[in-house]
Amino acid sequence: MRDDIKTSCQKRLSRIEGQVRGLSKMVEDNRYCIDIVTQISAVRAALRRVEEEILRDHVAHCVEHAIASGDKADQRQKIAELMDVIGRSDR
Repeated sequence: MRDDIKTSCQKRLSRIEGQVRGLSKMVEDNRYCIDIVTQISAVRAALRRVEEEILRDHVAHCVEHAIASGDKADQRQKIAELMDVIGRSDR
């Protein structure tokens, strides 16, 4: 993973960590259910953005490298991994 992507993801994940702590406090304080669900949705969206950033970097480097290498086995493996993870994220 490129350093700039790693830094960006770490910052985002730290914010998400704070959001999750806030969610825990909301539950502890018996806050209104819809407010809690709204915050859960925001956390999920933030995690999706981190996931997309990491996947974009993976395609730009790991998959691109496998294609440029000409190694058919490595190409198949990288594509299979990518398809598997994309398939899981849709569930």
